[in-house]
Amino acid sequence: MRGNDLREEFSPYGEIVFARVNLDRETKRSKGFGFVEFANADDAAKAKAEMDGKEVRGRAIKVDFAKEDPTKMYNKAERAEATEAKVEAEEDETVVDENAF
Repeated sequence: MRGNDLREEFSPYGEIVFARVNLDRETKRSKGFGFVEFANADDAAKAKAEMDGKEVRGRAIKVDFAKEDPTKMYNKAERAEATEAKVEAEEDETVVDENAF
């Protein structure tokens, strides 16, 4: 499964801004999770409610909202203050745990 596949699975729930399946650098195989970012929070919530536990390609998927990882905030203090749109986009991101892929 790749980002386009995630986009296709989640597109019935609203406008998707970004979809990605995280791949292992060496093997180029899925790490078992990905991200889908919706244009608005209502669509992300609807997708989470409808898709969590749904079977995709024969496996049940876990869908949850992304949480910021404090270990990956290395340049945050140096960055300019985030715009309101940027903050909303981060809050609207939905995580897809797709261990089967």
